[in-house]
Amino acid sequence: MFLTETHCHTAETSACASATGAQQAEQYKARGYDTIIVTDHFLNGNTTVDRNLPWERQVEDFCRGYENAKKRGDEIGLTVLFGIEYAWDGADFLIYGVDKKWLLDNPDCASIRPHTFCDRVHAAGGCVVHAHPFRGADYLHDMKFLPWHTDGVEVYNAGNREKVWNDRAKWYAEQYGFIATAGSDCHHLTDTDKFFGVLTENKIERIEDYVSAVLDKKIAGLCVPEQYR
Repeated sequence: MFLTETHCHTAETSACASATGAQQAEQYKARGYDTIIVTDHFLNGNTTVDRNLPWERQVEDFCRGYENAKKRGDEIGLTVLFGIEYAWDGADFLIYGVDKKWLLDNPDCASIRPHTFCDRVHAAGGCVVHAHPFRGADYLHDMKFLPWHTDGVEVYNAGNREKVWNDRAKWYAEQYGFIATAGSDCHHLTDTDKFFGVLTENKIERIEDYVSAVLDKKIAGLCVPEQYR
């Protein structure tokens, strides 16, 4: 089996992260991951990117954390792929299957309705996974869902403080028949055991491989320490 991180952040791009892209690559390589997908907070979320800059510069700055992680990953033998954590009034969605060119070609994508955003992702061959849908926090005032635009649910998120938040995500996935995923939501260098991921029979070499695993429900298992299940 091959182990993939589906949800992590870099300090270059996510304002709430402290681990750089290179540090994330090194950390995950040391923990035995085969692949990581960098999903920094998008331009409509908790980003370091100056939204007053021209769109092309915003995209360049947004991709910097991923590109730094990929550069280091290439050096040490870790596959690093590109993703996005898209925000909608406190709800977060992991976007897979689009790239820098897609962002450049869609200069309004940070301001359009979330339904339209997801439609464009799907039109580009990508997929949408609802991240930690039942998380509770002071900054979250309600819950929002897009069941008709979602392809999977992050059932286990290592950043969830309460087990019941994962239990409810599992219920949601079961109710709608969504594929279940797991992610560490890692922002920092840490020596804890709270590292999650998905297992596949074939290595995730390209982001299209992971999109297919989600859409075709070919995730073979979830890597989650027993105490967090």
